[in-house]
Amino acid sequence: MTVGHGRPTAAELVAAVAEFLEADVRESTTGQVNFHARVAANALRMVEREILAEPDGAAREALAGMGFDDEAQLAAAIRSGQLDDRDEQVLAALRALVSDRLAVAHPGYQDG
Repeated sequence: MTVGHGRPTAAELVAAVAEFLEADVRESTTGQVNFHARVAANALRMVEREILAEPDGAAREALAGMGFDDEAQLAAAIRSGQLDDRDEQVLAALRALVSDRLAVAHPGYQDG
């Protein structure tokens, strides 16, 4: 469990800066500065979603079911060939992990 440092929270700070970039900076600029403000705001929105994201139980369960604590252990086992006989389990774990990442990077992508 992560202990917070009061208010504003990290997610609230990130959201405030993203809002500033999306509204004030983008409305006051054109060209390259406007584009970079948009890219920066999108990056901050991704960070905000990652901070607020609830870990998907499916990814955690898939890793644990294979005996791994995290993605790094799974990746090492795949590289070493240790899982060549467990293709279905590996695919299920990878799908769950990608699903988690898509939820942060592109919310709604899986719905459409």
